[in-house]
Amino acid sequence: MIDTFIRDISREEIIRLAVILVIIIVFNWGIKKAAQFSAAKKSRFFQKALPIIDSMADWITFYGIIILLLLTIPKTEWLFYTIYTNGEVDVTILLIVIAFLIVSLAHRLVKLFNKYILSSVYDYYGVDRGLGYTFNQIIYYIVMFAALAISLTSVGINLTAIGAVFGVLGIGIGFGMRNVAGNFVSGIIILFERPIEVGEIIQINDKVGRVEKIRLRSTVIRTAKEGTLIVPNQYFIEQIIKNRTSARMMAQVQISVAYGTDTHQVQTLLEEAVKKIKEREKGILDQPEPDIRFIDFQSKALEFLIEIPVANFEIKEKIESKLRHMIAAIFIENEIQLPSMTFQVIESN
Repeated sequence: MIDTFIRDISREEIIRLAVILVIIIVFNWGIKKAAQFSAAKKSRFFQKALPIIDSMADWITFYGIIILLLLTIPKTEWLFYTIYTNGEVDVTILLIVIAFLIVSLAHRLVKLFNKYILSSVYDYYGVDRGLGYTFNQIIYYIVMFAALAISLTSVGINLTAIGAVFGVLGIGIGFGMRNVAGNFVSGIIILFERPIEVGEIIQINDKVGRVEKIRLRSTVIRTAKEGTLIVPNQYFIEQIIKNRTSARMMAQVQISVAYGTDTHQVQTLLEEAVKKIKEREKGILDQPEPDIRFIDFQSKALEFLIEIPVANFEIKEKIESKLRHMIAAIFIENEIQLPSMTFQVIESN
């Protein structure tokens, strides 16, 4: 096929192809430079439009090269070879390429529209981040569904038949995909009801993190220590989730000392540790004041709790670790004993 393609193209056609290719690349470069020059002149329009112009210039180059190749290749005739026929539609390789380009172009356009155009609209009208994200996701899925439907129709695939097939398969595999379907429906509920939103800080079990992305099946949570958590959407509908966005973020350390230890001395030493941490570490808030409480009795221990207000959850665990180091050093210096552990040894006969 490649040998035939090379034999069928003359030297003049190859030169013309190279010249047009260079023109497309130079056009891309010229558009970007002109936009950058206009933005450097402090033109507000071009400063806002610069990312859009750069992206569109790249797209014009990409699709221009593909179209250029498609206009050159037809002499080999294999591009128009009929793969299969569906009714009156002869599906060729060219038709499949066009269908792919439709989906690709729709994906690029809707991403660009949501990122640069709708975001400006949201800022102008004061739309909050979570609601804007919901609108973006809805628009994206609608556009991509329409593009996919158009591309499938263009290659002769009957959408009605596909719907019937999926309906029959859905009955058979529905029980096996209950969790997937449940997460999908939960994702739609989250996008519309917005019990959680992108950018909010939530607590899942003992892990605190920021919501980075809400997808139809799962939600991405970024934590300071564990990294990224991928949480199924159904979890947010069925479980109790603590929203820490509007609450004060507290670094918490719980300490146990041996029963019989002077509690007032322990209180004083803990206050000393907190004072040193506040002097050495950044990210600790001045208000409210740190709270040190004697919270509980155990059989062989006395329980204390320290709470220090911090700026955000990213430094919460860092402050907690530093505080534990400080308390350990002060306890050793003042001979404060921790609760003793009793081990039972079982001997086997």
